[in-house]
Amino acid sequence: QVQLVESGGGLVQAGDSLRLSCVVSGRTFSNYAMAWFRQAPGKERDFVATISGGAGYTYYAHSVEGRFTISRDNAKNTVYLQMNSLKPEDTAVYYCGMRRTVVPVTTASEYAYWGQGTQVTVSS
Repeated sequence: QVQLVESGGGLVQAGDSLRLSCVVSGRTFSNYAMAWFRQAPGKERDFVATISGGAGYTYYAHSVEGRFTISRDNAKNTVYLQMNSLKPEDTAVYYCGMRRTVVPVTTASEYAYWGQGTQVTVSS
């Protein structure tokens, strides 16, 4: 059984940093692309960042490029999202997703497995 467990969210002020983690169990982690999405109240789940199975390729939403960094440690079955220079508009529940292939994409429906989410709230 595949499980994804996110952690690291919290309440911070604008300009602060947070690092989210997502630990995966039940699969050979390095075989699968991973991504972070976020969902604000009343909105759709939006793409944030993705990383290939071997970590050689990353891609970001325009709104976070240069501020957020996605990385993975395949030995620890963990994907990270380092978030710097946070803004109030970054407030959302952040979810990690895992595809069944190594190829990363930006569409939520292409990710087969999801965590329960972690709340990030940025105050102004």
